[in-house]
Amino acid sequence: MKICTLVAWAAIVCGCLGSTSVTAAEESDGKLRIVVFGGHPDDAQYKAGGTAAKWAKLGHHVKLVSATNGDIGHWQSAGGPLALRRLAEVKKADAIIGATTHVLDIHDGELMPTLENRLTFIRIIREWKADIVIAHRPWDYHPDHRYVGVLMQDAAFMVTVPFVCPDVPALKKNPVFLYSSDGFKKPYPFSADIAVSVDDVFDLKLTAIHEMPSQHYEGGANGSEEHVAKVPPATDEAGRKAWLRQRWTQRQGGEANRFRETLIKWYGPEQGAAVKFAEAFEICEYGRQPTPEEIKVLFPFFP
Repeated sequence: MKICTLVAWAAIVCGCLGSTSVTAAEESDGKLRIVVFGGHPDDAQYKAGGTAAKWAKLGHHVKLVSATNGDIGHWQSAGGPLALRRLAEVKKADAIIGATTHVLDIHDGELMPTLENRLTFIRIIREWKADIVIAHRPWDYHPDHRYVGVLMQDAAFMVTVPFVCPDVPALKKNPVFLYSSDGFKKPYPFSADIAVSVDDVFDLKLTAIHEMPSQHYEGGANGSEEHVAKVPPATDEAGRKAWLRQRWTQRQGGEANRFRETLIKWYGPEQGAAVKFAEAFEICEYGRQPTPEEIKVLFPFFP
């Protein structure tokens, strides 16, 4: 099922990699540069799509990276056709968010914390000249998610070492590395250092997620005919969006309630208490440790 034609893989490589270099104009425009790593073509969008949209609306540069091509992430199809489908989906979603798409040509379920993949992460971070890097924590139900977190940790600091990947200039300043939120408790639970209201971009995020039907309307790897039967048909776009809104109201609203204290810390008592939908992040101790003043520069959404 996973064997792909050369034509399919060539299309993936040509369609997702493109130019990763930063132009002189972009480098000197004074805008922030953010990389979000996810395990699959949907994770970065799910975890940080709202905050990414807020950065993009302010003219900052966001790249959403999938560390695998997602070629087994469906209950009914796999291989090259699924990888191409998911690439097309995520490119549509990222265009709505205002982000650049980057999908690595690694089989879904086969990401490993190798030196080769570490160097790939280092190159992506350096080529984008990232100020902020976000990824899963290295404890998660999915091995691809876990190893994305490990690879981000392994890239931290090393992005500043000149003789590592000498083909790409080392960063002069270590980025701030962040974990996206999760609900896992061991070895220690997620701790929200930063919580961002996504109330103003919630509809935009839903519009972007709508463009990835393989993962929610069809259930992704854990879908089934029974799951599909419970979802409004593709011809009922309004019904589908209402179904999606209900699920994400619970998910994003749960984040806001769970991290209410952090929201109040950054937005103040009145505004923080009123936030309906949120995304949250934990600072990784291996990267630069920002002061509260620096966080307000990196997250220019707080009052």
